[in-house]
Amino acid sequence: MNATTAGSAPRGSAKAAHPPSPLLALAEPARAMSELASFYALRPLMRALPKGDGHGVLVLPGFMAGDASTRPLRSLLGDLGYDARGWNLGRNVRVDNARVEAMMACLTEIHEDTGRPVSIIGWSLGGVFARELAKLAPDMVRQVISLGSPISDDRGHTNARRLFEYLNGAEPEPMQEGNFARLAEAPPVPTTSILTRTDGVVHWRGSVQEDGFQNENIEVVASHCGLGVNPSAVYAIADRLAQAEGDWKPFAPRGLACLAFPRGSLH
Repeated sequence: MNATTAGSAPRGSAKAAHPPSPLLALAEPARAMSELASFYALRPLMRALPKGDGHGVLVLPGFMAGDASTRPLRSLLGDLGYDARGWNLGRNVRVDNARVEAMMACLTEIHEDTGRPVSIIGWSLGGVFARELAKLAPDMVRQVISLGSPISDDRGHTNARRLFEYLNGAEPEPMQEGNFARLAEAPPVPTTSILTRTDGVVHWRGSVQEDGFQNENIEVVASHCGLGVNPSAVYAIADRLAQAEGDWKPFAPRGLACLAFPRGSLH
């Protein structure tokens, strides 16, 4: 449902890139359905999540998915007080200049409508797009949150590589013009990567971003295809979005919520 990356050059990591195990991949559908059921079961309690300040939130779907996949999350964010919108561009299949221009138009529209910088949430390939949009127009972006996104510069981390390259070629059009060339480099805005070691589509190491003064990684226990409705991920998203503009701080769950977030090293 959601997967792949736009980069291709090896990052030079000491560990060779490889996709998740076949067993994790096979378990994705059942695990994602379980997370969706948990999302709706806990939906009434989610009213207690931090409320928003009305700023715009653009939610980008993953590879081969469309706005239907992000509707539950957008509905919740709307209830919490955000102007949450999908991209209205159909399925996320092609990576070309026309698609980048269309996404930039979405971002510009929300920015102009609200008069404020926009937060961008991107699921898998949508997270790659979110980071690249923030690099192209940092003045319009408040923060970026990616979900299981393949943000390293090596497509070997994802088991959707062959399908992606079949549909887009080894070097998609934006890369031919110098964009999408350094995916591992975070944009110049607060940037959060939410990832899971049990991802069945993108290996978790491919979603780890380098430490920075406004960059962070948040680990949850989830599937790849369920990240957008996983209750722990949703908690983290609401916490990140509720921060006052210009007052970003690293994620620090409180109380019993701490139990939902693993604390092992990601390096």
